[in-house]
Amino acid sequence: MRGAIHRNALVLFSGGQDSTTCLAHALAQYAHVETLAFDYRQRHVVELTARMEVLAQIRATFAQWAGKLGEDHLLDLGVLGQVSETSLTRDMAFQMEQSGLPNTFVPGRNLLFLTLAASLAYRRNLDVIVTGVCETDFSGYPDCRDDTMKAMQIALSLGMDRRLLIETPLMWIDKAQTWQLAHDLGERAWVGGGDKLVDLIVQHTHTCYLGNREHRHAWGFGCGTCPACDLRAKGWLRWKR
Repeated sequence: MRGAIHRNALVLFSGGQDSTTCLAHALAQYAHVETLAFDYRQRHVVELTARMEVLAQIRATFAQWAGKLGEDHLLDLGVLGQVSETSLTRDMAFQMEQSGLPNTFVPGRNLLFLTLAASLAYRRNLDVIVTGVCETDFSGYPDCRDDTMKAMQIALSLGMDRRLLIETPLMWIDKAQTWQLAHDLGERAWVGGGDKLVDLIVQHTHTCYLGNREHRHAWGFGCGTCPACDLRAKGWLRWKR
């Protein structure tokens, strides 16, 4: 991929803190950006509604990004919910499995997401896929590892016979640093934009695995106890210190 000029990106955009930060990163880097989400019958399906509000708020708040923000796509991936016996697709308590992974791990989810994203990117003539996976606050998910992303980039580029770049802006940073990155990206867009982007993430993004939008915390809406809320809250506290 060295030496290639990348101008168009597709962001895997769930509407959470991480994917919204990745979207801001893409809008700061590329001339044209499209977004993609999946309905895989997740318990926190409310994120699919929240993400549309995030997109609307970005268009309204960041005029210099609005012109770059292109079409949004939503794909039905219900089959993943059918084959996944996990706490993200079933009404069950969050717990650790004998494998050492939490039962929030949906096997193959990111592999399927990236494969479908690559197919869409091929059709839409987009050469960068941006995803918010990381090896820092990742609960041990094997399909979030850097090696997995590199392997997928090679496989998809070969399989599509087209050079694709899988970009992972959050790979080596934790949630506190993710809050800081969002602030930095907003501030680079315009003076005062850092606080605006952080406020937007707090108010409109959704991370909670239980889909809770009733309880408002300093860091945003959520149950406050699920693994996703715990990571987001702890990151907020570390960032605010």
